Amino acid sequence: MSWNSSIDDFKYYLKVERSLSENSILAYIRDVSKLRSFSENKNICEINVTKDDIVEFINEIKKNGISARSQARIISSLKSFYKFLAIEDLIDVNPIELIESPKIGLKLPDTLSIIEIDKLISAIDLSTKHGERNRAIIEMLYSCGLRVSELINLKLSNVNFKNSYIKIMGKGNKERLAPIGSKALKYLDIYINEIRNHQSIENGNEDYVFINNRGTKLSRVMIFLIIQKLKQKIGLSKKISPHTFRHSFATHLIEGGANLRAVQEMLGHESITTTEIYTHLDSDYLRSNIIEFHPRN
Repeated sequence: MSWNSSIDDFKYYLKVERSLSENSILAYIRDVSKLRSFSENKNICEINVTKDDIVEFINEIKKNGISARSQARIISSLKSFYKFLAIEDLIDVNPIELIESPKIGLKLPDTLSIIEIDKLISAIDLSTKHGERNRAIIEMLYSCGLRVSELINLKLSNVNFKNSYIKIMGKGNKERLAPIGSKALKYLDIYINEIRNHQSIENGNEDYVFINNRGTKLSRVMIFLIIQKLKQKIGLSKKISPHTFRHSFATHLIEGGANLRAVQEMLGHESITTTEIYTHLDSDYLRSNIIEFHPRN
């Protein structure tokens, strides 16, 4: 075996057997490639890596200033890689099996208030050629809790205006249904029928909802830039991204008393543990408000 063939086989395993998305697979391979570079400098092939080699590698990336959270992610990727090699009977001893990840605190995602979201939407200049499109984008991100990849890949054929829901292709090519709020549905309808229908669409892009000047689907970067321009326009100091609207969607549902299982389904989380972070966020939100406004504080 060689690093090349092992990584290629691992990539195939992640795609076919674990049904991971392309972005997730790239993240795994990027992490494994860090160990590969370290090991090749010491002339060690993947099946001969020992626990001591792994420990030395982790100490090396610590010296390079990689955060505890990133270290934990890299170790998790390596554990998956060596578990795969063990499944394939390519190693007898798993060198990373007993290595623990660094302890990391609970990182609560940044969210926007309802007022901040309203300000961002109000800042969109509807007189410009992309105004209606950009309003529909923000409304969909917040109304449906979409990941940016789900938004840019949303298809016209998966939008059900009659029953007010969309079919989403999520992580690992897993489909789910998400209801759309009346406002988001209204602005999506305006964009599609009054703007998009008058655009020239490139072959192969006819079914994508959100289209750029060239008649092709929008990129992740473009969505990020749209949000950053609106943030600057209203003078918002928070660090936000397309994912912030997804966090806000979930947080506002939990604050409003939504069932945790229902939120899990709408977000497309495989484990409810992932969704439970928003209950912590809700507690943190309440605590911060009590501390700020209580007269004895």
